[in-house]
Amino acid sequence: MMNGLSTVNVELTSRCNKNCWMCGRRKIDREYPDISMNYGDMNFDLVRKIAKQLPPNIVVQLHNNGEPLLYPSFGKAVKLFDKHITSIDTNGKLLLKKFDEIVDNLDTMAISMFEDDLEWEEQDNIIKKFLEKKGNRKPYTIIRVNGKVGTGRYEHLGLTVAYRNLHSPMGSFNYTKPPTIPEIGICLDFLHHLSINRKGKVSICVRFDPKGLGIIGDANIQTLEEIWNGEKRMKWLEYHKKGQRSMIPLCSFCEFYGVPTGG
Repeated sequence: MMNGLSTVNVELTSRCNKNCWMCGRRKIDREYPDISMNYGDMNFDLVRKIAKQLPPNIVVQLHNNGEPLLYPSFGKAVKLFDKHITSIDTNGKLLLKKFDEIVDNLDTMAISMFEDDLEWEEQDNIIKKFLEKKGNRKPYTIIRVNGKVGTGRYEHLGLTVAYRNLHSPMGSFNYTKPPTIPEIGICLDFLHHLSINRKGKVSICVRFDPKGLGIIGDANIQTLEEIWNGEKRMKWLEYHKKGQRSMIPLCSFCEFYGVPTGG
C-alpha cells in the first residue's frame, strides 16, 4: 500500500550534456567540489526492480538532475513502465538522435527553455525538425519556460507552454516570484511524491539536494512500500501536519510547496 503516491522520479542518469548558468549542479562543480555529484547511470536491473513495485497509472518521470536521453537504454527503460504515465523533462539536444526511442513510446515530454540560453537557436531548430517528423504521434509535448524568455522562442511551435519561476541554483528558495502555497499548508510534493536517484537512494521529493538531506531510504535493499510507510517519512509527515517543516533538514530552507508557480 502506497496510499497518496502519485508521482515518482526515477533518475536514469545524472549525466548532462548542457552547461546551464542557473543549474545547481554546475555551481557545485565550480564552487563545491568536495560534494561533487559523481555523475553516472542507473543500473538497468534497478530500473526493472523499481518498475515492478510501482502502482499502475501513476506518473513516472524518468529524470531528476540529469539529461534522461543520455541513458544508453532509454527506450527499453520507458517500456518497463508500460502500466504508468511516462514523462521526461529534456533540454532537447538529443531529440532527433533518440527519435525512435521517444516517439510512440513515451507518453508526455517537456522541453525546457530558459532565459539567456546561448544555444537557443540550435534548440529551436532541433525542436522544429522533431515536431515535423513526429506529427500527431505521442508523446504529448510541452514547452517548459524557465524565467524570462522571448515569446518568439516558443509561440510559433503551437505547443502547450508551462511557465516556471526561477529560484536559486542551490535550491528552491529566493524565487523571483513568491511560490504558491496550498490551502492545507502542507507541501504537496511531500504528500504525493518520491524521487529515486541513479544510485537508488530514495528522497521525499525532487528538490535539488546535493547533500542528501531528504533521503529516506535505499531502493537497493528496501521495498518502495517500506520506504513510503517507513518511520522516517511518517515522522516528517507529522511535522508537516503541524506546520513544523522547519524541523525537517531539507524542508527547513525550502520555499516550495509542491505547486508549480508560473513565471
